[in-house]
Amino acid sequence: MKKRNYKQTGLIFFPAFDWAISPTHPEREERLLYTRDQIFEEGIMDLPQILEFTASLASIHDIARTHFCVPRVEDQTIEAHLIAAGAAILLAERIVKGQIENGFALVRPPGHHAMRVVHGNRGFCNINNEAIMVEYLRSRYGIKRVAIVDTDVHHGDGTQNIFWHDPDVLFISFHQDGRTIFPGTGFTYELGGPRAFARTINIPLQPGTSDESLLYVVDNLILPILKEFKPDFIVNSAGQDNHFTDPLGSMRVSAQGYAKLTEKLRPDLAVLEGGYAIETALPYVNMAIILALAGLDYTNIREPDYWSGRFKESPDRSGQVRKLVDQMLHYWHVRDQMPPDSRYIRGQFYERNNRIFYDTDYIEERQLERLKLCDHCPGYLSIESYANHGLGKSGKVKCLSVPFTTCEKCRSEAIEAYHQAKKRGIYRYVYLQDKSADIFFGYDTGSGKEWQSEG
Repeated sequence: MKKRNYKQTGLIFFPAFDWAISPTHPEREERLLYTRDQIFEEGIMDLPQILEFTASLASIHDIARTHFCVPRVEDQTIEAHLIAAGAAILLAERIVKGQIENGFALVRPPGHHAMRVVHGNRGFCNINNEAIMVEYLRSRYGIKRVAIVDTDVHHGDGTQNIFWHDPDVLFISFHQDGRTIFPGTGFTYELGGPRAFARTINIPLQPGTSDESLLYVVDNLILPILKEFKPDFIVNSAGQDNHFTDPLGSMRVSAQGYAKLTEKLRPDLAVLEGGYAIETALPYVNMAIILALAGLDYTNIREPDYWSGRFKESPDRSGQVRKLVDQMLHYWHVRDQMPPDSRYIRGQFYERNNRIFYDTDYIEERQLERLKLCDHCPGYLSIESYANHGLGKSGKVKCLSVPFTTCEKCRSEAIEAYHQAKKRGIYRYVYLQDKSADIFFGYDTGSGKEWQSEG
C-alpha cells in the first residue's frame, strides 16, 4: 500500500434525529440527510483525500467554560447539543495535532446565535459550537489568536457577544443587512469592547448581493485583515443561507461562490450553521465546500437552475460595497488608537446595557455588563442578567468571567465579587467562570447549594 504524502480533510456528519423545533421547521434533520445522500452518490466519501470521523460528546465543563447556562448546563442542553459541539472539538483537536489538514463539522443543532448567558433557545441555537471549540483549544493547547469568519446570512450575534471584549479573538461577519432580517444586528458601528476595538468587524450587505461582491469583500477586506492579525487557527461559521434559493434569506450566492470563498479563506475548520434550501442548495454547496477544503476540483458543481452570469450587480451596488470595505479597513487600521468612550465609563468599569430577545422561546432578557478596565490584562467581566421566561419563573443572575490572560489582581477581585454576590441574597443564581484556572462555580441561593466543574 502506497503511503500518503498529504493530509486529509476530516468530516463529521451528525443530523441530530432526536432534536427538532417542530416536524416541519426549516431547521430539521433533512438538512443533512439530502447532503449525505448526494455526497455518497457522487463518491466523495471514497476519495483518499476525505476521512470521516464519528462525533464524540463535549463535556458539561466544556460548555461551562464558554457559557453561563441558567440555571445549569443540563437544563439548556440535550445530548444532541453536546454531540454537535463535541464534533467541532474532535476535528479541531485532530487538526491541531497534525492528523488532518482541515475539517468540516456538518452538524446540527447550529450555534452562532447562542450568547455568553443562555436562558433558552434563540435563532435555533442553545449553545455556541464554534465558541465552545475555540475556548477548548485555548484552554487545552494554549492557542492564543483565533479568527472566526461567519458566512451565514444572519449576523452571528451570539459569537460576537461572547468575544466582544476579547482582543485575541477576531470575529468577522458578513451577512444580509440587519434592517431586513433576523436578528436585526451586525452594523458597522458594532466594533467590540474598549480592550478589543475593531476585533469585531461586521459587513452588512444589501439583499440581492451575489458572488461578485461577496468575493470582493473576501479579497479586499477579510484576507488583508487576516494577514495582519496572523491567527493561529481560522474557523468558518459556515452558514449557507446566502444561497439564492434559501427560503429565509434574500441573497444570490451560488455553490461556486461558496467554494471560491472557502478556497480563498483556507479555514482550518468549518462548522455548519444555517442553510435551509434542503434540496436546491445544501447538497451542492456542501459538496463544493468539501472539495475546496480538500484541494480538489469543484468547478463542475452546479445547481440545476444556476448558470454563469445569471446574477449581475449594478454599478451602484458594487460602489456601495467598495465604500463599506474602505470604511471597515479604516476602523481596522486605527484599532489600537481608540480610547474607551467616556460616556460608558463608571469609575474603573466600562458599562453597557444589553436587551436580548429569544425569538424561539419568547424570552426577554436585560443585562448590565461591566468590564474592569485594567492596565495589565483584558479585565474581568461582570454581568447581571434578568430574564422573564413568561412562565412565572424569573429572577436575576450574577455572572463573573475571568479571562485566560488575567492578572492576579483582577482574578482576586472577581473571586471576591463572586463570594460577595452569594451573600447579598438578591440573585437567584451566582456564577464564576475562571478561564485562567479552568474552573467553574455555580451557586443556587434558593437551596444554598454550590457546584463546580474543572477541566
